[in-house]
Amino acid sequence: MRRANPRSLPPDPLAAPDRARRASRRLYSAAPTGEASAAKRLSGRRLTTEVWLLTVVSVWAFNFSVTKYALTHGFLPLVYTAPSFALAGLIYCGLTLRRERSLRIGRGDVRLLCGTALVGISLNPLAFVYALHFASASLVALLFGTGPVLVALVSHSRGNERVRSRDWLATAVAFTGVALVALGGTGGVSGTPWGIALAFGAAATFAIYSVGIGSLVQRYSPLRLNAVVCLVGSLPLLVAASPQLVHQNWSQVTPVAWVAFLYSLLGAAVVANLVWFASIQRVGATHAARYTNLQPILAALFAVLVLSEKLGALQAAGGLMIAAGILIARQWRSATSLAE
Repeated sequence: MRRANPRSLPPDPLAAPDRARRASRRLYSAAPTGEASAAKRLSGRRLTTEVWLLTVVSVWAFNFSVTKYALTHGFLPLVYTAPSFALAGLIYCGLTLRRERSLRIGRGDVRLLCGTALVGISLNPLAFVYALHFASASLVALLFGTGPVLVALVSHSRGNERVRSRDWLATAVAFTGVALVALGGTGGVSGTPWGIALAFGAAATFAIYSVGIGSLVQRYSPLRLNAVVCLVGSLPLLVAASPQLVHQNWSQVTPVAWVAFLYSLLGAAVVANLVWFASIQRVGATHAARYTNLQPILAALFAVLVLSEKLGALQAAGGLMIAAGILIARQWRSATSLAE
């Protein structure tokens, strides 16, 4: 009797479910692998962005010590800061024209942009560099940490943001920290009253600049805004710096001070800003802003380690209170955003 060919037999209806289950297992066993691979890539990309954010904040924090070093090794204050912003504006201008083919700003925004440039690029670097001239880098860094709290107050005064009871608590805690830092820094070594006032003025002008630029960034790219704001704001700064540029003794500027100048120009003013805005596009401004809480603490730590500055008990306590005020404000805003 001839044996039947298995291939010629009709399909067994009882075997079909088994084949379906095997195919289903193959299908679903492959799917998680693809999803896991995609999740792994996203996780790796997110981790890379977190590293870049921490690097940017560290670069900005180290700039306090770098600038202080340059001012004590040959550079006059405005000679150091004015050309760096002008050159940064030219670099941003070239990058913007290459990418966007235009630097145009709408007529209705010119007034706001000029005012923002005057506060953020003319007055803020002026206050910052002279604060470092009259005070220690650690003291200036701790007082500069009040910036986020001041931003909330400026936003409230302009009607952009409502300040709640917890924001006022954060303000009270932060300003108590300012008082402690100021009391601990008036001994002559850390800083003079002028240095303390200018450091607080630098934080205040930075807050005003941040609120002003925040309304413009909704209509223009960060690259174009940096280009135009730096170019406009550096003009009054260069005029103010002209007497010092004439009387600067260039032979007193050490080679390391020139390296410091390049660091402030290319590292802190250009590359760090570009990486910062690129990171914001990946993780969002709210998440990125959390890293700025580390800036005053890192800057004070760098000043102690690199410049051998002394940080008194009152200054350390004041710095912790400023950080606590920032955290109170940040956590409240995060909770409010989630609730909405």
